[in-house]
Amino acid sequence: MEIKPIRTQADYEAVLKEIESLFVASPGTPEADKLDVLVTLIEVYEAKHYSISEPNDPVGVLEYYLDSRGVNRAALIPYLGSKKRVSEIFNRKRRLSLDMIRRLHDGLGIPSDLLIASSAKDRAQRNKGAAGLQAHA
Repeated sequence: MEIKPIRTQADYEAVLKEIESLFVASPGTPEADKLDVLVTLIEVYEAKHYSISEPNDPVGVLEYYLDSRGVNRAALIPYLGSKKRVSEIFNRKRRLSLDMIRRLHDGLGIPSDLLIASSAKDRAQRNKGAAGLQAHA
């Protein structure tokens, strides 16, 4: 296989197939060097075409948590209080309280800084929008 930039899905799939055949390459061999170069090309292509965005609010963090563990929203009831409260949070009608954030962190291991930082960013965006509306009034 000739090493060249990955420009199409077909190129991408061909390189993945080539990488698979090189997994048995011994370190320090030309095959291992080729594997390193192809992996780098794949990483660049995937970063451009399959980027995974970071959750940008507490609901996004919770959705990521649920998706990554294959569980549904009911798993959050013990930490958020009730089925209704879980629904309100996911519909963005209620914010996470500090106690909820603590319970999610302590009980599920969700980093509290993600929930807090996201909440602060969310409030800053709302305040910025409100300030812009007042300036135009």
